[in-house]
Amino acid sequence: MPSAENTQTDSTAVDAATEAPGRSGWPVRAGRAWSRRRLAVFAIMLTYGIGLSSWVVRTPAVRDLVHASTAEMGLILLGLSVGSMSGVVLSAPLVRRHGVRPIVLFGGGSFAVGLALVGAAAGLSSAPLVFAGLALVGWGMGLSEIAVNVEGAALEAEAGRSVLPALHGSFSLGTVVGAAAGIGLTAIDFPVIWQLLGVAAVGGAVLAVVIRFVPAETGRVPAEARRRPGANTRRARPMLLTQPRLVLLGVIVLALALAEGSATDWLPLLMVDGHGASATAGTVVYAGFAAAMTLGRFSGGLLLSQFGKAAVLRASTLVSAAGIAVMIFAGDPVLAGSGVALWGLGAALGFPVTISAAADVGDGDPTAAVASVATAGYIAFLVGPPVLGFIGQVASLRGAMIVVLVIVAAASLLTSAAKPPK
Repeated sequence: MPSAENTQTDSTAVDAATEAPGRSGWPVRAGRAWSRRRLAVFAIMLTYGIGLSSWVVRTPAVRDLVHASTAEMGLILLGLSVGSMSGVVLSAPLVRRHGVRPIVLFGGGSFAVGLALVGAAAGLSSAPLVFAGLALVGWGMGLSEIAVNVEGAALEAEAGRSVLPALHGSFSLGTVVGAAAGIGLTAIDFPVIWQLLGVAAVGGAVLAVVIRFVPAETGRVPAEARRRPGANTRRARPMLLTQPRLVLLGVIVLALALAEGSATDWLPLLMVDGHGASATAGTVVYAGFAAAMTLGRFSGGLLLSQFGKAAVLRASTLVSAAGIAVMIFAGDPVLAGSGVALWGLGAALGFPVTISAAADVGDGDPTAAVASVATAGYIAFLVGPPVLGFIGQVASLRGAMIVVLVIVAAASLLTSAAKPPK
């Protein structure tokens, strides 16, 4: 697509939308308005990454404060999954009706409130309140991340180049920042409540500053179109069931989301309980995973331009499976911890590349396609924590990760679904 400099001659025109449709049916934008939109959603994803990792690195401390067993911790983590799934199921209809901006604003506010509640609940040693706080965190992320991914896919369509891997890279960079801060705070026994309250306050402030740059109209479907037969707000769910390629993409994203989510939910405890490491060492290993995810996602644009989506996804599943295998079967904690480099690099591009492929397959409705495939990914977050927790209670967390290993390896056989439509 031509650059703004070649197609516009004044600042007003640069910021205005043209009438020509972009790929996937969104209106074309270019220049400074496009750049501000991109920076805004990058900042939002960075904030989510910091907030989520701030919780993750303190899971051993929260587990001790609420006196939870491994199985009970799995149930507490279910709050995050239930909230995420509820948010993602409702997100597509809401985006189709209201557009991206109000959904991101409401979801981001819920995320910040939930994170603050988790911190307060840990200080009160209340497992039910931690569950409730995580449900709000998950609800906010599920609701607004679908909207952010719709906006990211729109930015890709309008620029004709990769955006989603770097967008998710901003999330991963946030997890590195949050994990790095968590390492120091864990080492000095800084209270969980004050850490999470502080992160929630900063996240809310960032959202308030950047939200005005996120357009409300992206993803919105006019009321007349929504009233047409077969075009109601529940379209996202049947779209996944009626398009075979979307089904396969949904399975791929489920597998790689499970690889990412299982590390997010369990990696610090896997090192502490499974390999006898200290809580600080578990936090360091999680930080290594987050750094690998960040590197993989910011390298994604180059890899995609060289090899294409299908080849990148196939390599991602195999590399991630190799890293999980090292974590499971290595007897030495240092060697096991080094496996997170492969685990994170492999899982890094799974979600953004599959979402991008879904937007290409979306049959004129990228909002529904993105939401349907993303929903499949969030199923992994819904089912994963309690299942792995119960298996870990019986067979150890290392044994539970074998389930993840098998699913991720099997997904490598399906990646041809991400080839561009002919």
